[in-house]
Amino acid sequence: MDLGLAGHRIIVTGGSRGIGLAIADICAAEGADVSICGRGAASLDQAESKLARHGVTVHRQVCDIGDPVALTAYIGAAADALGGLDGLVNNPSGFGYGDDEQGWQKGIDIDLLGVVRATRAALPHLKASPAGAILNIASISGIGAAGNIAYGAVKAAVIQLTQSHAKAHAGVGVRINCIAPGSVEFPGGIWDQRKQTQPALYHNALAAIPSGRMGKPEEVGRTAAFLLSPAASWITGQTLSVDGGQNL
Repeated sequence: MDLGLAGHRIIVTGGSRGIGLAIADICAAEGADVSICGRGAASLDQAESKLARHGVTVHRQVCDIGDPVALTAYIGAAADALGGLDGLVNNPSGFGYGDDEQGWQKGIDIDLLGVVRATRAALPHLKASPAGAILNIASISGIGAAGNIAYGAVKAAVIQLTQSHAKAHAGVGVRINCIAPGSVEFPGGIWDQRKQTQPALYHNALAAIPSGRMGKPEEVGRTAAFLLSPAASWITGQTLSVDGGQNL
């Protein structure tokens, strides 16, 4: 399906693996130039090689999303490397589970303020685009799937922030939407780790999904590519659950 993304310039923060890499890969397959960041140089190298096979421009940079100076510098470097911006995907998470100070701080610094800061840095570039779009990645934990206290509260804040930002920037032509994924499994990811170390927890979560399986990163990625594209040109301020019915 041609979504009209050819020639678009898209940043995916936290794009070296899992959902972030799937989003970048599908956008690149549609002809978009992409920039990704992550904390590990080795995983970024592997991701860059995967994305480059599509014949598009690929920029990558090591960046700690929790560092406001580094994040702002990365957004600027990515915009320079791509020659502007048409899309931003705010994907990273500190996975601050539980209810302790460390869990809350990770969630606030990375999941919430990472979205605020990246959006702030990208907006001047996106306003110059005829098809500027931002996509935030939250979680079904933010819309009623209780249990992960700090994580769920912070993701709920991301969903509300999406709505507020969408209303604030609709008049300048920048659309802002959100995806709330359910349990997505991929090698090295949270659910893959839990399958190995906490099999009872893993199988309980699996049993709660009507479709009978965990999601795949590319299933979120295809939805993301649509929401970033001109095919979704009249959609803004929305949060879409991609969860196989897990939160029903």
